[in-house]
Amino acid sequence: MPVRAMSGEVTRRIRNRHGVKNFKQRWSEQPQGAANGKEKDAPSCDLSTVQPDEEVERGALKRLSTMWSLFRGKLNTDRVKEPCPESLDPAPVDTTAREQRYMSGQYFFEYLVVVSLKKSKEGAYEPQITYQFPKRDGMVRFQREEEEKTLKAITLFCFPEGISWAPLTEYHSETFSFVLTEIDGSRRNGYCRRLLPHGNGARPPEAFCIISRLACFGLFSKIFDEVEKRHQISMAMIYPFMQSLRETAFPAPGNTVKIKSFIPDKGTEIISLTRPLDSWLEHVDFRTLFRCLTNEEVVLVFAAAVMERRIVFIAVELSTLSQVIHAVAALLYPFTWQHTFISIVPEILIDVVMAPTPYLLGVQKRLMEQVTDQTDLLVVDLSEDRKDTFLVQIGDEKSILPPKLQDEILQALRNRKEKATVEELNRVVSEAFLPFFVKTVGHFALYVTRNSSGQPGVFQSRAFYKVIKSKTTRHFVKKFLQTQMFDLFIQEVEQQPTSPQQGIFHKKIVEYQEQKKKEKAKRH
Repeated sequence: MPVRAMSGEVTRRIRNRHGVKNFKQRWSEQPQGAANGKEKDAPSCDLSTVQPDEEVERGALKRLSTMWSLFRGKLNTDRVKEPCPESLDPAPVDTTAREQRYMSGQYFFEYLVVVSLKKSKEGAYEPQITYQFPKRDGMVRFQREEEEKTLKAITLFCFPEGISWAPLTEYHSETFSFVLTEIDGSRRNGYCRRLLPHGNGARPPEAFCIISRLACFGLFSKIFDEVEKRHQISMAMIYPFMQSLRETAFPAPGNTVKIKSFIPDKGTEIISLTRPLDSWLEHVDFRTLFRCLTNEEVVLVFAAAVMERRIVFIAVELSTLSQVIHAVAALLYPFTWQHTFISIVPEILIDVVMAPTPYLLGVQKRLMEQVTDQTDLLVVDLSEDRKDTFLVQIGDEKSILPPKLQDEILQALRNRKEKATVEELNRVVSEAFLPFFVKTVGHFALYVTRNSSGQPGVFQSRAFYKVIKSKTTRHFVKKFLQTQMFDLFIQEVEQQPTSPQQGIFHKKIVEYQEQKKKEKAKRH
């Protein structure tokens, strides 16, 4: 279906369902950036204004925003339910200066919300915010309306299944995350833990969700452990802990912060929160990826992602989708996925799979039939009971990477241990995939010419790939140069001054070049 037709059909469908009138706002999701903490946002493009001939040309360079426009527009007519009257927040104490520090990402989080499933008159369950800490007071009308739209969006990501719920007596709690990017480029991370609330008999689950400018999945998972422990006693016990956390500055990589928290019958506890030393991997846990896929399957997915193809992951558990899709995005370091990235697609947005542009999507298995009828994409089933891992393939995934370098990745991955810790696995994975980019494009800096007038540098792409001796590597690099992730990476290099680059990628490049010099000296 053409983009214009697709957009019109989804617009009609959501209009009929929700009475939407305003479609100007956009909402999208992006993965985490590189080690330097910088994240690029792909240019927005309202595809409803693009002519048919332009769609093909722009599709490879622009991420899809039409779906999000519809979704964001829907929120203009919906209002977020106010937190319940028994909310335990004290009188607001936040000053404007303090809020600015929270927004700058120096502190752990912006707020904590509890999303509950409330039964409507029609008998369906609707996710609604029943607790919020802290309340955002003192906002002007525009800020308040934007915040309400954000909170409404959060409810749909906490329960992407929509109204398909029934009361439960048992529910296995799970933790997952999502990343939201608004039209102005501002970015928020959502960390969510769903569990069954206290009570007797059958009841729907509820979700605790922390919204933060910071990306560190492991750290926030530990925070959820503390929140859940206090919730078992009383909601009143959550507030002092979160208040202490909110007043604490986020630690530097490798550092630890200690938070005091009082619990009845246990006294004052000291909670230690340590930020991983490898900051570019702190939002990632590769264990789920390698539990679901073999080494060979991971390499095939990596190859498709490097070529910026359409990739859909299928799973039952939200935590599996969230962790795998972020892990795949991290394999691309030092490059950043620049296209549509939705770790968990809400049911209302499932038509996003029809987009012709590159994407990384996580889709729950019950919606699988709406995905597998697509072509020209890679559909990866992560379910334990799957018959086939790749439900849909283009067919050339094994030939994308240079054979020798592909074998080197697989050889390095064999060094991982069966029960490796997160840190051990991160090290093995980085040692497997990072050298691939070092050996294929690590010589990029030598082909950025600069003049003495301080003007931006110019990348000499033809000379860059022509110098590569291996025919298969040269063929791969020539294609990789056409991706948006490399294009934006090299644009940033062109804008940088001539001072030495920093970061683990540059360090590995230097080590590799020195190794080659030594090997050359031995031969002579």
